[in-house]
Amino acid sequence: MAPTHPLLWRSLRVFQVYGANTDVGKTVFTTILCRTANGIWGKEQTAFLKPVSTGPEDEVDDRHIQKYAPGVDRSTLLQYDLAMSPHAAAKGKSVPPDKELLSKIYQFASRKATRGPGWLFIETAGGVHSPGPSGTTQADLYTVLRCPVVLIADSKLGGISLTISAFESLKLRGYDIETILVFQDSKYDNEKYLRDYFAPHGIPVVSLPRPPCKASDGNADAKVMLQYYKEKSESSAARKILDHLDRKHEARIERLQSMSDEAYKKIWYPFTQHKLISSDSIAVIDGARGDFFQTLVSSGKGQAKQNDLMLQPSFDGSASWWTQGLGHGNHSLTMASAYAAGRYGHVMFAGAVHEPALALAETLLSGVKNPRLTRVFFSDNGSTGVEVAVKMALRAARLRYGWAASDDIGIIGLKGGYHGDTIGAMDCSEPSTYNENIEWYNGKGIWFDYPNIKCIRGQWVVEVPDTLKADLGDNKVFTSLYDVFDIDSRESRYEQKVYESYIKKVLLRHLGDGRKFGALLMEPVVIGAGGMQLVDPLFQRALVNVVRRSENFFGSSSEISSSDTTCWTGLPVIFDEVFTGLYRLGRFTASSFLKSDADVSVHAKLLTGGLVPLSTTLASDSIFRIFESDDKADALLHGHSYTAHPIGCQVALESVRQMQTMEKQDEWGWAKESDWSGCLSDQSSTAKSEVWSIWPWSLLHWISNQTQLVVGTWALGSVLAIHMNATDGLGYKSNAALKLQQALLNGDKEAMWNVHSRVLGNVLYIMGSQKSTKDDVAEVSSMVRRCLMGH
Repeated sequence: MAPTHPLLWRSLRVFQVYGANTDVGKTVFTTILCRTANGIWGKEQTAFLKPVSTGPEDEVDDRHIQKYAPGVDRSTLLQYDLAMSPHAAAKGKSVPPDKELLSKIYQFASRKATRGPGWLFIETAGGVHSPGPSGTTQADLYTVLRCPVVLIADSKLGGISLTISAFESLKLRGYDIETILVFQDSKYDNEKYLRDYFAPHGIPVVSLPRPPCKASDGNADAKVMLQYYKEKSESSAARKILDHLDRKHEARIERLQSMSDEAYKKIWYPFTQHKLISSDSIAVIDGARGDFFQTLVSSGKGQAKQNDLMLQPSFDGSASWWTQGLGHGNHSLTMASAYAAGRYGHVMFAGAVHEPALALAETLLSGVKNPRLTRVFFSDNGSTGVEVAVKMALRAARLRYGWAASDDIGIIGLKGGYHGDTIGAMDCSEPSTYNENIEWYNGKGIWFDYPNIKCIRGQWVVEVPDTLKADLGDNKVFTSLYDVFDIDSRESRYEQKVYESYIKKVLLRHLGDGRKFGALLMEPVVIGAGGMQLVDPLFQRALVNVVRRSENFFGSSSEISSSDTTCWTGLPVIFDEVFTGLYRLGRFTASSFLKSDADVSVHAKLLTGGLVPLSTTLASDSIFRIFESDDKADALLHGHSYTAHPIGCQVALESVRQMQTMEKQDEWGWAKESDWSGCLSDQSSTAKSEVWSIWPWSLLHWISNQTQLVVGTWALGSVLAIHMNATDGLGYKSNAALKLQQALLNGDKEAMWNVHSRVLGNVLYIMGSQKSTKDDVAEVSSMVRRCLMGH
């Protein structure tokens, strides 16, 4: 089934009617709105939709519409005969999945849009949080539709509180509340308070007289109600409501259609050569939910037809630059941020502590299961987190080995390793497209080339670069990806020995030239920005082991305690897990694949589930103690104004705990089953739990056999990487993956959805979230296959 579509057409004004509570007059007000629309826009259609209705069939709301708003097209999608909450009324009956219900709503609205201009009012059941048939509250269920809201306030005693609570619940979920309607009540006069309360929000509050009391005689009651509806639907107040909603609809469309042009003139985009883009190439994102953006359809700019769909779901194929983990619009993260904002706002952190920061520190130190790590330093993003880590490590190495602060001290890293865009982090990377034109760049270190892993013709190949084959030998072929990551078995066959010999040789050569090194810095398992390279974990483990066993290589010191296994030796080892950590590759830490513990590790991106910036640098006690002194100047003098901001810490705490719970409850079990994972693992229970991906083996196997187009592919955790044949040989500057990227962006024109992705030179990667569903992954996989077939 295609992803759920937002409901926006130029021709069809769609509004969703929510009630602050049950029995507040939703159907009465909706009937008035329908009649008024019919009266003012008589040549256009007016429609009413009740997605879910409960109660006797002869009392359903669309019959009320039929009776008192003749000429209005009306429909009820699901009707349950018990007058109670839909989730309770549906027990024992057919309950469609949420996605199916949303699809039916879209199909109804789409049919109306194709018939020409008009109005559609979608009336919810009960209150804002009344559950739908599946148990999902309506406020959460319908968010993806991106319908502007008409909120019906409660005019009774207690109604002010209920109305404001309903408004805040909707606002926290990204709804646009366009107007609030309420019955007049001279006793409580809720309308006056609500009008004053919502004025600063720019939301008009309009009141209408309450309907007359129900007459005992049915015919008399119908006659009275018909007169009531005639008067109120023709009133100036009702007309003003519809005029206001019409203006809001037009303003929304006008703004959406102008945004890319305005952005092109006013915004300086990251990682973008502006001479190579146009306003048409800028994606306009109206909202996001789950794994999907809601983007403006490109044909909607200027030449769109009146009845064309204006928004479509776009799979967020870069996980919003690798940050997205728990789905856009995740309400628990929203609540966490609102709670911290309400409790703290921002408070300074130096010499202070607050619960979110302490709880997050405790959770991370416990979760990494690294006995070396005892301290958490907070910063604002991955790049500064790495800078902090490098400052820690260089100081520790310099003081241990007695070097001067002015000495030229480099780092040991991997080719293609990239650790951020701030100057210090840039200097930790070899010269590349990212930094070669940066005026202050001064790369400080050496960078090892390494064997990488690809699936080629259905086999897992550890590819040795041609320049290393004299030292490391030829490529190695494995039956499954688990076999590649089976460190113990490979070491039992002494496969690491050739790596260790090569690493020692290179290190000794550079040290012999008088070089000094203060840290080993690398991204465990995957080199991200350097081209989505899946590194042989045995090579990385060998590099760590050689560095730690070779303290005499780097300098002389009597401070090393051989009895303290948590104390760093050789050089401090820094793992940059900004991208690869916190379940991106299926585990809490990517370093666990290497069976190596860092002395310093950096975490960001998935840390906050994709909601707010935050980074943490975890350090060992032996690193921390280096900075202790009677002189304040010897402290780690690093920080920023928003260090450990409570909002970020509370969101991160919620994000990490959610993912830990998902792991405990085996919510990724579907991706570990043999019919899905195939040759990712050897199908033993241990292998399935350790090496898995949300991307199906059938897709990888097929891609790996498209050898005219693809040199290889791999998938791990939520990441899929496709390495295209690059005849231009330009690396990051290569255009080899752009055709596939454009095909995915063009998407499915019939079902109206696409995939928004990023490329790294000749590599196109697609990332799901940790909440991606099997159905959505299958849909995206099918589109990838179709686009490659048409390449």
